[in-house]
Amino acid sequence: MLEVKQLYKSFGSLKAVDDVSFTIREGEIMGMIGQNGAGKTTTFRLILDFLTADSGAVLWNGKPLTKDDYNVIGYLPEERGLYPRVSIEEQLIYFAQLRGMSKNDVKGKIDYWMDKFQVKGKKTDKVKTLSKGNQQKVQLISTLLHEPKLIILDEPFSGLDPVNASLLEEGIKELRKHGSSVIFSSHNMNNVEDICDHLVMLRNGSVVLKGVVTDIREQFGRTKLFLESPLSDDQLLALPGVKTVSHNADGFQVLDLEDPSYGHAIFTEVTKNGYIPTFSQQPPTLDEIFRLKAGATHE
Repeated sequence: MLEVKQLYKSFGSLKAVDDVSFTIREGEIMGMIGQNGAGKTTTFRLILDFLTADSGAVLWNGKPLTKDDYNVIGYLPEERGLYPRVSIEEQLIYFAQLRGMSKNDVKGKIDYWMDKFQVKGKKTDKVKTLSKGNQQKVQLISTLLHEPKLIILDEPFSGLDPVNASLLEEGIKELRKHGSSVIFSSHNMNNVEDICDHLVMLRNGSVVLKGVVTDIREQFGRTKLFLESPLSDDQLLALPGVKTVSHNADGFQVLDLEDPSYGHAIFTEVTKNGYIPTFSQQPPTLDEIFRLKAGATHE
């Protein structure tokens, strides 16, 4: 279990990380979200001891991290760092040996992970011959090859198409089944909703949201209505509690409500002449919440 307790880090007058705390248990996936410069990467570097915190603590299973503990951590930085003129196999063996694995143990796992992530190329190919997407997969394999207990992935989905992003999601879920604790940062809220057990959102170095995704969404109330009704947009807009009316890509009318309590009266109105195909009252999406909180004044 990883515990981050009241971390502070300043660079001059800039508070990069300001009283950040969270816990990740064995077999959990946590998403960390926030705008560029929110403090996500700095938090990762503090956990990894690349930077020294001004105050606060990072505990692994109740104790400060030791040198040996860092051998059970896998870290994928946002900035990629592979040797372009070295073969995939040689590169993966080298990185795994740095983590204490033997050459024979590594060789037995390379084929599995290359197949898992559908790397296009042979393990004898030099990295420079691969596409950027496949280079990213190789770097990810180097992060996971030693089967770390704690995995930190900084923007792992960046640059991946939907098919390859799905492969990565499945890989992360598999690691969770084996008991690994995973933290990843992402600007894609769909990735966060799909795979994380809970999330932390940072803004200007501080935590502004924390918890299970569904619980966070419910905190903001079911203020979105998705309709297929015979009423026109103007008629819907005239109903009490309706702030705006728009249409989504599926052609549904989308009503933004002042308060969730208006939903009952609207349901009665739009169904007074009988059945309608769609009436769904939902909380805002994580993407909408992210936009709201990222632009809000932090209290």
